[in-house]
Amino acid sequence: MKPEHRPYRTAEGHVRIGSVVYGIGAEIADPQGWLWLLVEAMDGSRAPLAVVDRVREGHPGADGGDVRQAMADLFAAGYVEDAAEAVPVSARERERHSRGVPLLRWMDLAPRASAWEAQLALARSRVLVLGVGGTGGYAAQSLVASGVGRVHLVDPDVVELSNLNRQPLFRESDIGRPKVSAAVAALRALNSDVTVTGERREARGPGDVASLIGGGGAAGEGAGGGGYGLLVLAADRPEALRRWVNGECLRAGLPWVDAGYRGPLVTAGVYVPGRGGCWECLRAGEAERRDLRLPAGTDERVASPRMPWNPANAVTAGLSGGLLAHAAMSVLTGVPALPPGSRFGLNLMLPGDPVVQRYPRRPDCPACGDAGR
Repeated sequence: MKPEHRPYRTAEGHVRIGSVVYGIGAEIADPQGWLWLLVEAMDGSRAPLAVVDRVREGHPGADGGDVRQAMADLFAAGYVEDAAEAVPVSARERERHSRGVPLLRWMDLAPRASAWEAQLALARSRVLVLGVGGTGGYAAQSLVASGVGRVHLVDPDVVELSNLNRQPLFRESDIGRPKVSAAVAALRALNSDVTVTGERREARGPGDVASLIGGGGAAGEGAGGGGYGLLVLAADRPEALRRWVNGECLRAGLPWVDAGYRGPLVTAGVYVPGRGGCWECLRAGEAERRDLRLPAGTDERVASPRMPWNPANAVTAGLSGGLLAHAAMSVLTGVPALPPGSRFGLNLMLPGDPVVQRYPRRPDCPACGDAGR
């Protein structure tokens, strides 16, 4: 049994696995009493046949076939790993990720032989990050620290004094320097095992997004090279950028994630072509759900504050960047299995008010619907 999912017996004699963490914990009735013997025997010191023998020794009435099936069910549910599986990384990598891998193992409910499979998936990944400001900087730091193999950064801006309240990649000495140059240097210093490249460039239309996804375009501090497994969107301009990214990722079959903040609301989204709704589907679904009580013909944007720059601080940028990296790692590893076509987040005014949006693909969607195919 995974150590993070250590089982215990309840007062009723049931077997509880994964404690009481919602989404992980499970409680199993044990009327005959041998299931508890089984999970105790699965402590990593016995081979499968020896586990069956131990259960039948302690509970002679247990059927061997039932015990083997219970073992298979526990493995399929993600509560078991092979304790004899070799760790397929160097001692240095093992030490660097010695805290992160157990967390991935804790959240992972897919059947795997080794807890390192998810970490190895990160190491094989290539990620394109558009925007390295507050949200993007935090997200890029998290992805590089977590061991994503290749990260390519794209941003057109230079560092300004007003950035420093929420963009921890940069220092006062970076003011006037291109953000990409400063970010690449900082991230390479953070993890030399990750290949970090960047280019100073702005996406001004769908063609620019398509070019970035394909790895073409302006030369920078190492070309991206294409072949990305994920696009991470942390830029908020031009205003149509999300629509362009959504359309080009649909055409390329490329998963993407985005995040941001609007005042005290912090959210991230997960989009996988062919699975769940796309960004346009969620946008249309939310427009139908909300009741802004506007007069007929009124632009819905009047119901939201509009300022030259989105108010933010290190907290809102850090939370959105953290959620963005979490969404990215979910797509890259499957841990945890976040549903595509969804947004999630929180309201800082009321922490008990989570943001959850999920909509199916809409047949009438202009981007992924039947008419657009």
